[in-house]
Amino acid sequence: MSYPISDHYDGTHFFNPEPTIRSNPSGKKLSFFSFLLGRMRGDPAEWPEWPKHIENRVYPAPGGEVAAGSVEVSFIGHSCFMLRLPGLTVLTDPVFSQRCSPVGFAGPKRVRDPGIALEALPKIDLVLLSHNHYDHLDVDSLRRLRRRYPGMRIVTSLGNAKFLAGKGLPGAVELDWWAAHGLGETRITATPARHFASRTLWDRNETLWVGFVLEHRGSKIYFAGDSGYTKFFSEIGARLGAPDLSLLPIGAYEPRWFMAPVHMNPADAVQAFLDLGTGQAIGCHFGTFRLTSEAIDQPEIDLKVAKAGAGIADAAFITLDFGETRRFAAVGAGSGNRTRASSLGS
Repeated sequence: MSYPISDHYDGTHFFNPEPTIRSNPSGKKLSFFSFLLGRMRGDPAEWPEWPKHIENRVYPAPGGEVAAGSVEVSFIGHSCFMLRLPGLTVLTDPVFSQRCSPVGFAGPKRVRDPGIALEALPKIDLVLLSHNHYDHLDVDSLRRLRRRYPGMRIVTSLGNAKFLAGKGLPGAVELDWWAAHGLGETRITATPARHFASRTLWDRNETLWVGFVLEHRGSKIYFAGDSGYTKFFSEIGARLGAPDLSLLPIGAYEPRWFMAPVHMNPADAVQAFLDLGTGQAIGCHFGTFRLTSEAIDQPEIDLKVAKAGAGIADAAFITLDFGETRRFAAVGAGSGNRTRASSLGS
């Protein structure tokens, strides 16, 4: 499928306007597969053994009405959040499978179960899919969700609607950078990200990668998807307005010489927080699947250091425990008026 040539599409493949060339410290360019081989040969950072699961703490189940001007955020794991707004329930990049892999018997396996089981979810109205990597687009999870909620809508990036239709998931809306789609009272704008796409060795960058700004009844929420640090964070805030709440990736970032172009570390995420002018941020993309070299708890440790170095209040950029839900009074927060948060049941 072909799309109009643009600053990020050459007629056959998508690309990043900012460089994403990787080379090791000696200057030699390396592929993603040579990086994986090197990681397997090296000493891994401390994570639980693959078959072992960390037991999730039990939190009160989200439910009931969401007050006007508020959003209720539940962390399910990795890049998957459930967002409950008045009259709307959204999932971001839902992955409930045991592995994020093309096969069920190999590949990165969970060390944490989903914070909320798929079967325990309330009715899902909308799924936002940022790109086609296995840790973000999981066909089995989407099929299970669609069977439970036939009216569930999917909004994704260019090139993914045909793929999803071929997997029995028709009707997805696909968006280019800065394009918007309306669903009743909800407006979804796809935003630029600095990343890449592929599901096989032969389809690299044939589909696009995006973040999303979700606007609903006066609340504005930004989900970054997966991204390296990019100049576009400032532009997103300038063009679409400062988000009340931003969901920003903070994990899968080591070694930096390889991952920096496509995955933020916590210091990058703190800079993105400042660039966006957001009222509140929540970290994601950590502690679920061992994808890179840092230790399981390093993203949260590094986030605390980065916030202190930037003079950002600890409560302004947080992480949630798996299964934890917090309510935010989010309308019109912006950078000058931080959102107010409370734990579910508090």
